[in-house]
Amino acid sequence: MKTVLKYIKPYYLRMLWGLSIKIAGTVVELFIPYILTHILENVIYTSNVKKIVFWGFMMILCAGCACIFNVIANRMASKVSNDFSEILRRDLFAKTLRLSAAQTDAFTIASLESRITTDTYNIYHFVGMMQRMGVRAPIMLIGGIIITMIMDSYLSLVMVATMPLLFICVYIVSASGIPLYKKVQTSVDGMIRVVREDAQGIRVIKALSKDKYEHKRYDKANLALVKNERKAGIIMGSVHPIMNLFMNMGIVAVVALSANRVLNHQSTPETVIAFMQYFTQISMSMMVMSRMFTMASKCSASANRVAEILNCEDTLKERSEEEFPRNDNGSVIEFKDVDFSYIGVKKDLTDISFKIKDGESLGIIGATGSGKSTVIKLLLRFYDVGSGAIYIDGKDIRTIDRKELYSYFGTVMQNDFLYNDTIYENIKFGRDLSDEQIKTAAKIAQADGFITCFEDGYEHILSQKGTNISGGQKQRILISRAIASKPRILILDDSSSALDYKTESNLRKALNENFKDTILINVAQRVSAVKNCTQIIVLENGEIIGMGTHEELLNNCSEYKEISDSQMGGAIVE
Repeated sequence: MKTVLKYIKPYYLRMLWGLSIKIAGTVVELFIPYILTHILENVIYTSNVKKIVFWGFMMILCAGCACIFNVIANRMASKVSNDFSEILRRDLFAKTLRLSAAQTDAFTIASLESRITTDTYNIYHFVGMMQRMGVRAPIMLIGGIIITMIMDSYLSLVMVATMPLLFICVYIVSASGIPLYKKVQTSVDGMIRVVREDAQGIRVIKALSKDKYEHKRYDKANLALVKNERKAGIIMGSVHPIMNLFMNMGIVAVVALSANRVLNHQSTPETVIAFMQYFTQISMSMMVMSRMFTMASKCSASANRVAEILNCEDTLKERSEEEFPRNDNGSVIEFKDVDFSYIGVKKDLTDISFKIKDGESLGIIGATGSGKSTVIKLLLRFYDVGSGAIYIDGKDIRTIDRKELYSYFGTVMQNDFLYNDTIYENIKFGRDLSDEQIKTAAKIAQADGFITCFEDGYEHILSQKGTNISGGQKQRILISRAIASKPRILILDDSSSALDYKTESNLRKALNENFKDTILINVAQRVSAVKNCTQIIVLENGEIIGMGTHEELLNNCSEYKEISDSQMGGAIVE
């Protein structure tokens, strides 16, 4: 909860002002039963209409003031809750974008989504409720007890006697609430993961007629959530009926004793009527407080999950050159004895070493799972190397500010994304690019032809993930995005797999003509995509088994020659 309190701190003065208004409204409300008692005991028997009207007006005035004060305070509470939660969600979302790839893998996307949505809502709901009822309920409780003690201390002792039982009940149940709601949120993560996967793969599910199978997967996740929610609901929900039992027992005892006291002239019917009203207020206050304890359990569990993200240390901090010294050797990019493992059990890359100089290009080829994309992820510093080093312009990438590092690259990843906006905005991607830069990039990427065929051209709206255009069209838009800013290093990770050979050939020629000074790193499974690179490396099981030009590899690397020969039927196009 410390993290939540840190975010609430800037609003303390606003909250204090709102709570002051809430206190005033609650205190005024407490006077209403007391005024009623005064009217019944001291005014009615006088038959003085003016006095009756005056005190009746005072009751109405108190009720009106209480209503106005409560409305104002509640509006202020709502404003504070909205502003506070907006900043909390903004910072949480920003933090998720800054998490390293390893941290994102550990938390999982589904869990991050749940924390930004469900958990922040639980916190928002509790903060709002605390401002609205966190002051009113205790004041009604304590104020009611004080007034009833003044009116009839004997009867009030019966009510006070039930308080320890109520507090013990609330404490015991609330203590088990945090772990229960943490389990509920974990189950929510699991259900979101299934929904997310099914939404992304809906076409595959339909194509393979796996609707029933996915229904079973969802039902399993849903039932796990229901089970945990039911358990938490039963335990936390037991507070209300138990408190009702104790409070009703107290009311019965008060009624029984008050009847005897009125009969013996130790109390008056008017006092009993006011006393019952106060007892009702006290009962309602206790019920609200029990609900607040339930919400506090939810909020605490959610706050801990949010704090895990916000307080997560950056594992990819910029390091000093004293720790990782420069290695100036004339190369722009150098991998030096790089080893890497995703989970630390088995090496995914072993002893990877190569250099790229200005004006050169690198092709990376190999079977699926050979480590091609992993090389790119390490170059972009999505992960840190296990051992060895990666240099750009002689500087270890661990010593380069990440914003500066990413400015070197234009990248098209294997599973890159398009969002629901115009083609123009998908290429621009929020950068300071001119219309000419965007259209030039589209022409080089061989995308301008099909874009201008749309009736609205570059203003054509793409659906989420670009499902309303073909795979080849998506890849060309993504390549347009990558080259629009004229990057120093262009990375194409299997980004032409959906292109026909003619379009791919035209794309290569256009890139060679317009990006002569740009280092091109082309990751592919087609020999045709890498054969013109000045250097090609062949990967197998995370190791380099061949390195050289196309001609050299044909003579020296049997695996490369085998790939090339298998594609000679039309895959290699000049």
